Amino acid sequence: MDIDIRGPRFGATVTTVVLAVVLITGSGTLLGWQALCFAAGAALGVPRSPYGLVFRTVVRPRLGPPSEFESPAPPRFAQAVGLVFSLVGLVGYLWGPSWLGLLATGCALAAAFLNAAFGYCLGCELYPLVRRAVAVVR
Repeated sequence: MDIDIRGPRFGATVTTVVLAVVLITGSGTLLGWQALCFAAGAALGVPRSPYGLVFRTVVRPRLGPPSEFESPAPPRFAQAVGLVFSLVGLVGYLWGPSWLGLLATGCALAAAFLNAAFGYCLGCELYPLVRRAVAVVR
């Protein structure tokens, strides 16, 4: 079942704010929360992630009906990519080197911002390339 394209973009907006706060404060705890959100989105799908639930229950009822839908697989893959970056960032923030935490968080922030501000999902764009690469290897 396809998903409302506005849901992942809402999640990217919240993620952008969270990751910006992580960069400003250096909070490993807040990055841990974001990693859990990414993990939920990757494992359960974006609509069942914490930000997806907020979108579905609080935001979407206040909007008009969706005009665009997308396959759930690319945003789910993007959540997995975000999870990897946030876990690498956690390693940097909690055990060092701190530049690793800053770099990984900054990369995740850049990707989230592109989706939030311009509707361009880097992970979604990588998804078909990774699928093709996996098919070639098999």
